[in-house]
Amino acid sequence: MNLKQQKFNGKILIVGFGSIGQGVLPLLLRHLTVPPEKITIVTADKRGRSVAKEFGVRFILEPLTPDNYERIILSHIGRGDFLCNVSVNVSSTDIITLCQKEGIMYLDTVVEPWAGYYTDASLSMSERSNYALREQALALRNLPISGPRPTAVVAHGANPGLVSHFVKEALLMIAKDTGEKITEPKTRDEWAKLAQQLGIKVIHIAERDTQAPKKPKKMDEFVNTWSVDGFYSEGCQPSEMGWGTHEKHLPEKGRKHDFGCKAAIYLEQPGLATQVRSWTPISGPQYGWVITHNESISIADYLTIKDGGRVVYRPTVHYAYHPCDGAVLSLIETAERGGTLQNISRLISNEILPGGVDELGVLLMGHKKNAMWYGSRLSIDEARALVPYNNATGLQVAAGILGAMIWTIRNPNAGIVDSEELDHHVVMEAARPYLGTMLAEYTDWTPLAHRGELFPEKLDLKDPWQFNNFLVS
Repeated sequence: MNLKQQKFNGKILIVGFGSIGQGVLPLLLRHLTVPPEKITIVTADKRGRSVAKEFGVRFILEPLTPDNYERIILSHIGRGDFLCNVSVNVSSTDIITLCQKEGIMYLDTVVEPWAGYYTDASLSMSERSNYALREQALALRNLPISGPRPTAVVAHGANPGLVSHFVKEALLMIAKDTGEKITEPKTRDEWAKLAQQLGIKVIHIAERDTQAPKKPKKMDEFVNTWSVDGFYSEGCQPSEMGWGTHEKHLPEKGRKHDFGCKAAIYLEQPGLATQVRSWTPISGPQYGWVITHNESISIADYLTIKDGGRVVYRPTVHYAYHPCDGAVLSLIETAERGGTLQNISRLISNEILPGGVDELGVLLMGHKKNAMWYGSRLSIDEARALVPYNNATGLQVAAGILGAMIWTIRNPNAGIVDSEELDHHVVMEAARPYLGTMLAEYTDWTPLAHRGELFPEKLDLKDPWQFNNFLVS
């Protein structure tokens, strides 16, 4: 590793210390000039205490609640310091508000609400969506404060986070490979115009995880390579996607939002019950779950072009996730139980067998060369050799956090920003050494491949990139 250490004289508070918190800690100590005594962990779970002790970092077991979060946070950090939020069931908007007022830099990997929000029957599906949570976070840009607005990076890990920078790098590659004469975009409008010029209609965040545990999943057990609580809560939310201008009509259960940027729609069914046809290099064609994620909305919003208030271009963007086999079985079992979480949860990390990989990338479709997947292929073996307390999935997230934190430290007064607003060169320079092989692969695959051969299907043969062609009914 030839990366220079980023100078930072402040203190760091890490909220939450599950698999991602434990995985990012050694990276922060490796790449920031912050001694262990200036890092504090506040968490609701005793797991990870031994890891904190190993690195000489203060560990406090005290769950944050609406009643105590201000007192706890301000007892450890203040103006010029950094809060890295990798928790669940802790309101991102409440903490961002506090950090904005107190001059504290902030980063999270997902916009989280307080516990109970996702299952609050008094809220509509639209109101408890990731779309709504993002709108709440970005609305804090108008929060009245005195002095410069400290940087708060909303939703930046691997996905959301790194995949937004993958999109930019992929657009530049496609432009070069299709002979388009361009200058690298510098602004949001220029990136959107490049995507439009290339003819990008659909972007999948297409991921395949082949990591496997020594012990297979048992009945009434939910296993995963990253947070069980995080994956379960995402799966129970309405399925969401950025909605493209090429789409001819909404899917049967598709609904629009009546507030905000209007860049996305949701389905009246949870992500754990929604699958699409997609493609990754390691699998070829695959079924992926349309689990709601912030990047589905933020990328679509970022690549929107308007003419006099009318939207004239936007790609459809969504997650197409095929998790590890144990998590696939876990999702199916959860759906069979009506969305009720299994009684046993198992985070598989130390017990993962050698050889598995997490292939996380973006599949850009509709351009002159049909489709291109670009992203990270990282094996469990590489991850273990690079950084302790990581597997392939966790290290991709930790690398994204590291890159975004370095950008934030260099840009401490940028206010509240989406992942797409960060300089992708800065983020990728820090993250790339931890992403294994960065792979770009073109494919002639479309969701119409081998369709209708065994059973009749209602397909749009004129435009393969219509969402209903992808949707698994």
